[in-house]
Amino acid sequence: MDYRTESPEILREFLFYHETIKGHSKRTIDEYFLDLRTFLRYMKQHKNYAPQNIEFDEISIMDVDIELVKSVTLSDVYEYLAFLSRDRPIRKNSKNTEYGLSANTRARKIAVIRSFYKYLTLRSNTSNRLEENPISDLDSPKLRKALPRFLSLEESVKLLDGVDGMYKERDYCILTIFLNCGLRISELAGLDLTDLRADSIRVLGKGDKERIVFINDACADAINDYLFIRKDIAAIDTKALFLSSRRTRISTSTIHSLVKKHLQAAGLDSTQYSSHKLRHTAATLLLKNGVDVRTLQELLGHEHLNTTQIYTHIENSSLRDAAMRSPLSDHKKS
Repeated sequence: MDYRTESPEILREFLFYHETIKGHSKRTIDEYFLDLRTFLRYMKQHKNYAPQNIEFDEISIMDVDIELVKSVTLSDVYEYLAFLSRDRPIRKNSKNTEYGLSANTRARKIAVIRSFYKYLTLRSNTSNRLEENPISDLDSPKLRKALPRFLSLEESVKLLDGVDGMYKERDYCILTIFLNCGLRISELAGLDLTDLRADSIRVLGKGDKERIVFINDACADAINDYLFIRKDIAAIDTKALFLSSRRTRISTSTIHSLVKKHLQAAGLDSTQYSSHKLRHTAATLLLKNGVDVRTLQELLGHEHLNTTQIYTHIENSSLRDAAMRSPLSDHKKS
């Protein structure tokens, strides 16, 4: 799948902008392409521009132009939402799939459509520019606000104290960083030895955005203990901080598995918690211990804390203070 050859000019322009100017990852761009391809296919079918005897997923969008995009109304988009909520298969390649996408999924797709039209109205300087945005008043599906699951302080300590096994130094270090710093699993797997500093780590987040995360004493001790073991490993990937049993960079699936293993060993429900829940745990524990929301936003690498809150830069002194306020900052393996 390559949007550069499978999308019309009006869509390529939007996707090029987000890839080259906004710096979004290939995965994000591919998701944008798939979401907008479905939307444009529906609009072609809805407005009788597609052949009657062709399957929905076979409709070409290569002939979509500014006239079709401009003709879309709010009513058309709401009908598209109804199509997604009732008729769109959840897993289109499965014989036993259910139909109707969740409100969260529909909201994400609507956000992409909004962004597409906003770009054509405000950013485009080509013949594809819209003079007016026909869907500027588009509402998103109402979302059920569910609190993320997280470990309590006592459960977090129990998880850390229960770490054992052949790779205990590595696993303990990974769990400690998760619970104190709230890194994403991909960020943790991507750490290099050169990302380590005396009191911080350099993290490469979503969209290749770098940030500095300050570490507390618990993290520093766990990293040093692991490095003492790692120096004797004949690593195949010499850059990677965390190594797998094959001496290559640890994968996200391996991290996911080891988190589940240690949760279960600690007597915690491994079906209810995951590596991402440890990120929620870190955020929750920090908030409960006085770290303000804007500092936490920078610490976790969030561009937005929610759909209405914009990214706010916080001074490094606040980030350092946030690291030290974690209730696990002085915990050492017994």
